[in-house]
Amino acid sequence: MKKNRVLSWSIAVALGGFLFGFDTAVISGAEQAIQELWQLSEFSHGLAVGIALYGTMLGALLGGYPADRLGRRKTLFWIGILYFISALGSALAPGPTIFMTFRFLGGLGVGASSVAAPMYISEVSPARVRGRMVALFQFNIVFGILLAYLSNYLIDLYQVGGEEAWRWMMGVETIPALLFVSSMLIVPNSPRWLLVKKGDPAAALEVLQRIDPTRAEDQLRAIQRSDHDRGRTTLTSFFKARYRFPVMLAFLFAFFNQVSGINAIIYYTKRIFELTGQESTAALASTVGIGTVNLIFTMVGMIIIDRLGRKTLMYIGSFGLILTLGLVAFAFYATPDLTAPAQVLQQTLARVPYFLFGYIAFFALSQGAVIWVFISEIFPNEVRGYGQSFGSFTHWIFAAVIASVFPAALTHFGPGNVFLFFTAMMVLQLLFVWRVMPETKGVSLEELEEQLTNR
Repeated sequence: MKKNRVLSWSIAVALGGFLFGFDTAVISGAEQAIQELWQLSEFSHGLAVGIALYGTMLGALLGGYPADRLGRRKTLFWIGILYFISALGSALAPGPTIFMTFRFLGGLGVGASSVAAPMYISEVSPARVRGRMVALFQFNIVFGILLAYLSNYLIDLYQVGGEEAWRWMMGVETIPALLFVSSMLIVPNSPRWLLVKKGDPAAALEVLQRIDPTRAEDQLRAIQRSDHDRGRTTLTSFFKARYRFPVMLAFLFAFFNQVSGINAIIYYTKRIFELTGQESTAALASTVGIGTVNLIFTMVGMIIIDRLGRKTLMYIGSFGLILTLGLVAFAFYATPDLTAPAQVLQQTLARVPYFLFGYIAFFALSQGAVIWVFISEIFPNEVRGYGQSFGSFTHWIFAAVIASVFPAALTHFGPGNVFLFFTAMMVLQLLFVWRVMPETKGVSLEELEEQLTNR
């Protein structure tokens, strides 16, 4: 196997994950400035912050179509263009409507990249290292989140742009967007797309030989044997009984990913830390800590995912998330009066940031490392585009709902009740892992097709 070749392709494609993470988190440093500048109501503010997620939903829903028609690589190239336009337009926006329009475009890129990038990496990676290769996408997501937090903190610390520092926060993304667009010029098309969707076995064999010349012809025959419905797969056929179990797995896995509260915490990290009594700059510094923990434990998950397996990581994460979310909820229940003096809040809520660091560690090790790997593995070649779109769309529709209602939920129900809800959802996730989730490590995509579609 040409390890370095597959690794370099995977890293290039995984840069889409970096932009995914950066675009998702960068708003956390700008959201309060935008609300004050344009005097947004609570509802309008939630929409301005969450509008990218609605674009992400649409991008995820539709992303499988260009990935199948144009190919994974060309789709990712145009996704990079979307990121660039979104970053530049958001930074220069004269008012909230224009700002939300460009944030929506960036969301389209995020959603489509969550479909095309994991799909591409899973299709070029051998089974025994597929988990690590696809997890590069998640690693780059959290690396992007960390750098967004760090960029926001440095811009705020040094007062870059003065009162319009938020514009610099949003505009920095144009640099990695251009790098990603350039990187898409060096990767080949996916061999499974070339064979199953384009019907070009010669081109597919050429790419497979570049990956592993000793097994290229055997791999080509295995893909051909699994190609039941090439050229005839429709959205209607995707929901037939044959694919029912993978569809259910993708839906539940994506659902539990978001009802853990991860995107609410990522989007509103600074606001949550301020609830514990931290002042603004210290809260921004704490977000860098969150991003660092996220990165470290995503690396750990990426290293051990092919050794311990997807299901074992999910067991570890589920127990850890129940514990840490429960502790956060208990801390806020013990301090119901969030209008108390800062000194009182700091004494009673001082441990909440540490609980959230623990939460991020367990999430990164489990759901964060596993989700895009697992969803990219469980669907057959002929419907992988539809399947990846379905899983990503489910993920993002719940992300959009939770991120949009989170500020109002904090106000009306209190942080204790909100975090208790997230805790209860993780109890249900543990039951899902125990009773329903299959193990996929070390199994080829074609063998998984036989196992999961014949259940």
